[in-house]
Amino acid sequence: MEPVTHFLTGATLARAGFNRKTALATVTMTIAAEAADTDILAYFKGSACGFIAHRGITHTFLAIPVIAALVVGVVWLADALWQRWRRGRGLAPPPERRWGWLYLFACVAGLSHLLLDLTNDYGVRPFYPFSRQWYAWDIVFLFEPLIFAVLLAALVLPWLFGVVNRKIGGRQNGPRGRTASIAALLCIVALWGVRGLEHRRALAALDGVEFHGEPSLRTAAFPYMVNPFRWAGVAETSHAYVSMEVDSLRRETDPGNRAETYYKPQPTEATEAARETDLGRAYIEWARFPLVEAEELSEPEPGYLVHFLDVRFLYPEPHLKTRRRPLVAYVLLDSDLQPLAEGFDSP
Repeated sequence: MEPVTHFLTGATLARAGFNRKTALATVTMTIAAEAADTDILAYFKGSACGFIAHRGITHTFLAIPVIAALVVGVVWLADALWQRWRRGRGLAPPPERRWGWLYLFACVAGLSHLLLDLTNDYGVRPFYPFSRQWYAWDIVFLFEPLIFAVLLAALVLPWLFGVVNRKIGGRQNGPRGRTASIAALLCIVALWGVRGLEHRRALAALDGVEFHGEPSLRTAAFPYMVNPFRWAGVAETSHAYVSMEVDSLRRETDPGNRAETYYKPQPTEATEAARETDLGRAYIEWARFPLVEAEELSEPEPGYLVHFLDVRFLYPEPHLKTRRRPLVAYVLLDSDLQPLAEGFDSP
């Protein structure tokens, strides 16, 4: 999921009851819920390095205790500086901090990050580096407005009601927002349940259907935003990938007759050499329905430009055809098939 949803999830988890156990639970869990995405720092070394590192070691069960410790360490340092400032001004000591509980809560928030990322179609590798297998539930879009709205409402509405309550002289007993936060988390679980059911129905609609006279070898269905009954289906045959819309409510494939066929290119020396680069290996390992295409170049120097793309992200939408294709990688080779450059989008 995108970063703001992770932050909101951490804050909502904290306000569901964790913040009643110790001070600083909300800030700790909010940071810990997004801390796994610090792997984006690898993008400073280039898009290829960033892609290879993304959802790598920081998105694993092995890393959660380490990241949680780092988050708690940062919070402890900031809190120590703040308390020193308060003591210098003779202010009252703050509420008790229970650092053991905060570490446990940070681990819970870290697990929430893996769970949210598991629900979308990009996937995670929770057992890396022991296993490089990618896992994806494919039920939620990378940005889901309904989840975002529910989490935001759970945090904002109790604050607004608190402002009104103070205006009319009401009293506050403990942190606000517990009921709203629990309700928001239950709504998200219910949404996952609905989307999980509709995802299975979409896959069932794809099963057994022949494409271009061939039975499918493998099928998958990927989510759209908001609408749980609309899916982007992909079927693989021996010669091609077929991308189409799937209506899970009616169990109908390609209702708008907009299916797109992407024929698998024959392997060449250039594509095989590109696959052996660091980026090529990482991309093929991650891609679900990969297309690897080579273009021979004559200028400015003879060589080859090899593109990698994944059909799962080529949604069958007419208006998307004019948009830049997402997550397209390239490897530039010289005439001797030695890599010169690699990254995303054309060099």
